[in-house]
Amino acid sequence: MWRAFFCGVGIVLIIMGIECLMIDSAVLVAGVLDDPSSQVPQQAGGFFSAPAQNSVDRVFKPSEWFPWSLLATGSIVLLYSISLRKNAG
Repeated sequence: MWRAFFCGVGIVLIIMGIECLMIDSAVLVAGVLDDPSSQVPQQAGGFFSAPAQNSVDRVFKPSEWFPWSLLATGSIVLLYSISLRKNAG
């Protein structure tokens, strides 16, 4: 079970590192503020409608070393998971 867990963690870290190599920045929408006086009625736009005007956005800009450290850590964890012995169960 530990082998599968570490294999999954390593693969996720490698995928996140590749994604961070491909983007310049990402906008994270934190949610709508809880001020009842500024609530805007929701539009009938469905799942892909634009967020409300009073949402709080955060911009994530990965530095140059961040994707490479994710890739390296993911590779080390994946190699560790491969080196774990298999249970004879």
